Amino acid sequence: MTIRTIAHKEFIEMWRDDRFRVAAVIVLILLVTALGAGWRHYRNVSAERAAAQMQMRENWLGQGKKNPHGAAHYGTYAFKPMLPLGLVDSGTDAYTGAALYLEAHKQNNAKYLAAQDRTSLQRFGELTAAVVLQVLLPLVIVLLGFAAFAGERETGTLRQLLSLGVKPHDLAFGKALGISGALLLLLVPASVVGATAIILSGANGQNAAFDAPRLLVMSLGYVLYLAGFIGLALAASAFFRAARTALIVLLGFWVINCLIAPRVAADLSERVAPVPSSAQFWTNIADDLRNGLDGHNPQDKRARELLDKTLKEYGVAKVEDLPVNFSGISLQAGEAHSDRVFDKHFNHLWDGYERQSRIQQWSGLVAPLLAVRSLSMGMAASDFAHHRRFAHAAEVYRREMVKKLNLDIAFNSKAGQTYLQDEKLWSQVPDFAYAPPPASWAVARQTGSLMALAAWLVASGLLAFFAVRRIRVN
Repeated sequence: MTIRTIAHKEFIEMWRDDRFRVAAVIVLILLVTALGAGWRHYRNVSAERAAAQMQMRENWLGQGKKNPHGAAHYGTYAFKPMLPLGLVDSGTDAYTGAALYLEAHKQNNAKYLAAQDRTSLQRFGELTAAVVLQVLLPLVIVLLGFAAFAGERETGTLRQLLSLGVKPHDLAFGKALGISGALLLLLVPASVVGATAIILSGANGQNAAFDAPRLLVMSLGYVLYLAGFIGLALAASAFFRAARTALIVLLGFWVINCLIAPRVAADLSERVAPVPSSAQFWTNIADDLRNGLDGHNPQDKRARELLDKTLKEYGVAKVEDLPVNFSGISLQAGEAHSDRVFDKHFNHLWDGYERQSRIQQWSGLVAPLLAVRSLSMGMAASDFAHHRRFAHAAEVYRREMVKKLNLDIAFNSKAGQTYLQDEKLWSQVPDFAYAPPPASWAVARQTGSLMALAAWLVASGLLAFFAVRRIRVN
């Protein structure tokens, strides 16, 4: 009996099994529904954010005559774009926010967190294609594979097959192919739906081309993840003599991997890489803004030093004799100081979050769900690393916007006069535009996840290999 024959036999037996057909239909419906809901969400969110960004630009240009510093306080919003692969995995988007308010003197956290608007039931869990692939599909593999050897051992057919000279490893490989073929009945239709949704979501060729390598890496991650479960199911079925025992063990691992490990890993990462609370974070910023980064350069002292430096630079003795408006210089100096303070505290906070993410990535060596979840979010551009990059781009834009307005005051107005500007100046501030990073940038930050998934597949394959070696005719 060849491997191909064994695979065909295994596939036919699974297809004839009513339990598999029911499970397959349920999972397929859930997967297609999740993809459809994701596509609709992506379309709506993209349209809303694009319209909001245009409206913010109109508001900025149409704010009328005012002092440039008033315009800096008026500010604007930067809305985070969503990539087409976000319809597969929304990741942390609901918790990191959709937009940043850009104003003078302050670097803000993102606003409009979707998680804040959810009901108690919605907070329990969100159905996405990623959840179906990460949680439900492994359960289907467990139900398909737990009796692969143990069930045939109980019915006596395993003895007959081995007596015919079929090698145990050929039998295992054929069964793995049979299970894979059964899974393809679920994944092929869903993949067609998903690919169509992604293509439709990419309104132009640039988006579609941008997502292609990300989609390939995401798909590779799920192949490694699901193939590892096939190996584990065959290993348990070959090792335990009773199918019931194999099922209990596999279900136990599924519960630990899919339900317990994410919570444990989150708690562990918070303990290993703690970050300050929101209240403490802003208190620390306020202290440094007032007293200086070193604690020995308070605000009043900095103001006196700046004035003395400016007077000396222009060779005058009084502020009134300056050929520039000292208010604008002082405002920009204050911005430069606050920028250093914000960089110190935000970088410390964000570095802590990224350390937590890396801990959860490498925890995938124990629970592969953590690795594939991190990789999936990374390729969908819905993880914290992508949010940080967007926030950094928005902050660079905010600083350039405020600097331009402050310098306009410094060099185009006189102290004590009423100084107003209009759309001519506002239009010199370019519209905010953000280009998400390339796939290579995202992959470089998911090396740990890819290595953990590869290790998971190798480990499950070795378990299956040694478990199958123990099989004997008697």
